[in-house]
Amino acid sequence: MQTMKLATKLIHAGQEPDPSTGAIMTPIFQTSTYVQASPGQHKGYEYARSQNPTRTALEACLAEIENAAFGLSFGSGVAATDAVLKLLSPGDEVIASEDMYGGTYRLFTKVFEKFGIKFHFVPLHTPGALLPFINEKTKLVWAETPTNPLMNITDIAALSEVCKAHKILLCVDNTFASPWLQSPIDHGADLVMHSGTKYIGGHSDVVHGCLMMNDHELREKLYFIQKSSGAIPGPMDCFLILRGLKTLHVRMQAHCSNGKTVAHFLHNHPKVARVYWPGFEDHPNHAVAKKQMRDFGGMMSIELKKPGMEAAHNMLRSTRLFALAESLGGVESLINHPATMTHASIPHEERLRIGISDGLIRLSVGIEDVEDLLADLEAGLNNV
Repeated sequence: MQTMKLATKLIHAGQEPDPSTGAIMTPIFQTSTYVQASPGQHKGYEYARSQNPTRTALEACLAEIENAAFGLSFGSGVAATDAVLKLLSPGDEVIASEDMYGGTYRLFTKVFEKFGIKFHFVPLHTPGALLPFINEKTKLVWAETPTNPLMNITDIAALSEVCKAHKILLCVDNTFASPWLQSPIDHGADLVMHSGTKYIGGHSDVVHGCLMMNDHELREKLYFIQKSSGAIPGPMDCFLILRGLKTLHVRMQAHCSNGKTVAHFLHNHPKVARVYWPGFEDHPNHAVAKKQMRDFGGMMSIELKKPGMEAAHNMLRSTRLFALAESLGGVESLINHPATMTHASIPHEERLRIGISDGLIRLSVGIEDVEDLLADLEAGLNNV
């Protein structure tokens, strides 16, 4: 069979019409257990924490869209991240992006540091920045690209070369890009993680996480953790993610188109001091983004010319289509204040050091009519 293009994979990968009814959509197998003909004699399914046919179809689809051999599905992006950290042992060390999602930072520092894992937070978007931190205890490099919320870009291929030379596992959080914009496995990553809650699901109605990889031994270790720890999605969650994947390509095209228009509008606005968006030629590592991404996405952050939290809050209170909320990647536009919302778990001094100011505002540009979005942002900025 001819190799499918990505848009076709999103709709068909891992899925066949239901043999009992011909249903074109994968059924929701809402069951906790499976009948066996005799002890140990079953049809590949024993207990729903270990396997579920709806989840099997989703995991096969997720693997294909990331050009990976294997996919594993979890109850959230944090649960998927947790599984990767459970590959480690006390005394192991991790090098991670210093500019990263606050929930990941919280998991690393508040949960796994207590178990003897040491974390180094470094600017992975700067070539060679990780080299002084590598030693015989380094077992994992955790990279976000683009990062949350400053949109920093890390060269995955260059990072992979360093990791392979030192036999270090490289995991890339691909949530901001989505599989439509970026394929970290193709650039040498060992693992790809997504919060499927975001662009993959795309409709702000399901919480989900996933991991994709090529190595069979790594898959078996992570499957054991998935099964043993039990942080799995339910069959309805898996169905909703499969449903969301079928429109990922058309949604992402709209997110990118709107994102470009919004970014340029904000860049030229007299009340905006800076726009963090990798599509600008003067954005740090723009050339890397152009090389490893297919487009630049609908995520961006801004700094207002009037500094401080009060000015930011005045804008946040004044938009209507850009709803003030956590999360991102849904069809609707969202606006967020990292310092008090998504990144509040990062100490204030650390936030300021890495560039997350009290006035920073993060935007997830949805797929509404872009003229309406511009008018909404103008109304918000008029109240700054």
